[in-house]
Amino acid sequence: MFDIKPDKNEILRYMGHSNQQVEDGIYNLIDECIEEIKSVIKFRYTYKIFDVQLGIRDDVSCIELLGTNVVFKGNDIYEHLRDCRKCAVMAVTLGIEVDKLIRTMQSEDMLKAFVLDSCATEFIEKYCDVVENEIRVMAQRERCGINFRFSPGYGDFPIETQRDIERILETIKRIGLTVTASSIMLPRKSVTAVIGFTKDVTLMPGKSSCDICSLRNECLFRKGGTTCARGRVYKV
Repeated sequence: MFDIKPDKNEILRYMGHSNQQVEDGIYNLIDECIEEIKSVIKFRYTYKIFDVQLGIRDDVSCIELLGTNVVFKGNDIYEHLRDCRKCAVMAVTLGIEVDKLIRTMQSEDMLKAFVLDSCATEFIEKYCDVVENEIRVMAQRERCGINFRFSPGYGDFPIETQRDIERILETIKRIGLTVTASSIMLPRKSVTAVIGFTKDVTLMPGKSSCDICSLRNECLFRKGGTTCARGRVYKV
């Protein structure tokens, strides 16, 4: 369907490597795991475009999705969308077979299961890039730019928002994605995210998700020289 080329450096990053020397055997194992993950992926996605407006709930700034009863709370998502009048809400999954493959391997070879999990994380991010690019094209048709994707659980954007996204995107029916009462997505290798549309199409300094995250000064990822996201910077 799509010619996805996983980045082995990203896979190593998910495995916790930070510029250490990597044995050839690990690279061979990564290659093996990439092929096994590719063989079972059932990539599915859905998204919707919503008009948004700034609001106040309980004396706190928030983002209202017009036409729904969903309110995005948190300073970080507010900063992400404050200059936008529309946003895309997206959900992407690799399918339950990826989860089954990793879970089966956990009882046989924990190292391989760990590498499989890291490879699957890279694949879901690559597929999110595919969906984001599709959304970018839609925004351009409306003479808009987009900012980056921002997911529930980043900064102070409540992880519980996953359940609202499940409902408004009808992810159970459309892509087989469910969210548990504790806000865990099933299949596990799934992502939900919000991308803002902006009318300001002039070049301005790019921002990453770190720039607006309220936890950036105490983030263990940043202290280790990396991020919880992929570090992309977009200009709109």
